[in-house]
Amino acid sequence: MDIERLRTLLAQVQAGTLAPDVALDRLRRLPYEDLGFAKLDTHRALRVGAPEAVFCAGKTPEQVVAILGRLAALHANVLATRADTLIHEAVRRAGLPVTYHETARLLVANPTPVEPVGLVVVVSAGTSDLPVAEEAAVTAEVRGNRVERVYDSGVAGLHRLLAQHPLLLEANAIIVVAGMEGALASVVGGLVDRPVVAVPTSVGYGVAEGGFAALVTMLASCVPGIAVVNIDNGFGAACLADRINKLAAKIR
Repeated sequence: MDIERLRTLLAQVQAGTLAPDVALDRLRRLPYEDLGFAKLDTHRALRVGAPEAVFCAGKTPEQVVAILGRLAALHANVLATRADTLIHEAVRRAGLPVTYHETARLLVANPTPVEPVGLVVVVSAGTSDLPVAEEAAVTAEVRGNRVERVYDSGVAGLHRLLAQHPLLLEANAIIVVAGMEGALASVVGGLVDRPVVAVPTSVGYGVAEGGFAALVTMLASCVPGIAVVNIDNGFGAACLADRINKLAAKIR
């Protein structure tokens, strides 16, 4: 962070020569913090409402500890995605306050309770989709959304989903997580008047091609009102649902 610029802004606000809302707007544009191997966007929460998340895959445990420690010193509820047990152990040994969600492969640094708003429903096709579904559900919860889970409700047994239809109609946003042929998103989209965020997963045999078949099915859906994120991207789906839900909560 540019300390001198920050001091100048504060002095101008205190002197009455700069309006607080103008100062806040300028704060949103302050530089990143350079750790040498990573440049931390420490003002992302000011711009988009949530701090920068750490994608752990491809990073060493030491790098994750350094990045997460610095972000957690500035923000509450900092997410580290795709965190395995080795990353969790390294963070724990470093003494950082953290909660680990093993199924979701998520670390939450500096965990702080947030009063939930609205409703996001996460629907998954099968138990094999749980890691991606939980990544979406936990991310949405940490970001202050009320979340309900409807799991193992794929199209092979449609009555399981239909039993939850009243709950789906209460949601401001619905995240649908499915592998194989990915048909569940179209089914849900055809049952409700709510925005659906579809997440193809890499679950499936042979021609499923690591989630590509589900991705193409979701993109080719004839049902309007469905947005599709990348394969296995539960985090990205939750970020979109978070924005939809909070906008709806404000309107109501």
